[in-house]
Amino acid sequence: MNRGLFRYDVTSCETKVISGKYGFIAQLNEGRHLKKRLTEFRIDKVLQPFDKNKFNFTKVGQEEVLFRFEPSKDNKSHYLPSSSVDSREGAPNVVAINVSPIEYGHVLLIPRVLDCFPQKINCESLLLALHLARETSDHFFRVGYNSLGAFATINHLHFQAYYLSVPFPIEKAPTCRTMSSKEPYKTRVMVSEILNYPVRGLVFEGGSKLRDLSDAVANSCIFLQSNNIAFNLLISDCGKRVFLLPQCYAEKQAHGKVNQELLDTQVNPAVWEISGHMVLKRRKDYEEASEQYACRLLAEVSLSENKFKEVKKCICEAANLQFEEDCIKIQQESGFESTTLTQVNSHLRKDCLLLH
Repeated sequence: MNRGLFRYDVTSCETKVISGKYGFIAQLNEGRHLKKRLTEFRIDKVLQPFDKNKFNFTKVGQEEVLFRFEPSKDNKSHYLPSSSVDSREGAPNVVAINVSPIEYGHVLLIPRVLDCFPQKINCESLLLALHLARETSDHFFRVGYNSLGAFATINHLHFQAYYLSVPFPIEKAPTCRTMSSKEPYKTRVMVSEILNYPVRGLVFEGGSKLRDLSDAVANSCIFLQSNNIAFNLLISDCGKRVFLLPQCYAEKQAHGKVNQELLDTQVNPAVWEISGHMVLKRRKDYEEASEQYACRLLAEVSLSENKFKEVKKCICEAANLQFEEDCIKIQQESGFESTTLTQVNSHLRKDCLLLH
């Protein structure tokens, strides 16, 4: 920030918790609207080839790169001030700043940056993102992913992550267990449906190894991509839970099926908005922000009940899952202290130095 690398000062953005049962978080971020990079590709196709002539992360200045990230081999976090680069290891995974940040520590994880993968989930890239969430070891740090057609703005494979010091509303939603993998109970991946939330979605958790969870989610995403269904991912609880959220807002928008009042706010509901962190671009919308508005917006994002039922069946097959005979309802126990604050505090002091 002191070197002027960000497009605006996110610490000056006003933030509050909207009153109501969900606890949606609203942020006024006028700078992001005016200075964020524009989308340069079609929004009606989830899979599109990489185009080197359009903006991609190989064009990012070296000064924006924070460090190289590789999964730990002993399940512990390590910081190496310097390390030799072995070309046999392939292109590096890098973590860079997001020059148009939403919150403290907003970064981009770019898997094998020089290989120029398009924005497309595969098993290895998702496993890498889960490792980042796990090795950060902080419940306030979440990792997100937006597919093309679900408000990714750059067609170069990347995940986003940042700190937010309150629970996301979607993390507190009750769930109903509907599917699981076919392993013994203690090691199987469990899949639950989100209940009583404006957006329909699934929550993946469990598995004997991180790869078990990663493969189940990745195979589900691969199905959605192959069938041109846009989606968002939220990796929560230090990589222990992954929310998979198919959506159709851009599709409705393209067909003129979204209410003009919602369009006027110019809010693009990507992973953070769907999870309950509303980034608003106009002071009027921020001052008048209500739970009713947030629910109206997110209801337009969600698949219909019938479409979601069809998608769920296909995911069950694609991820080699089985439906549970009895739906087990789970009232999610949040690992966060409940808050009645109307103002959200920054997760860490601006001048704080973290050493691991």
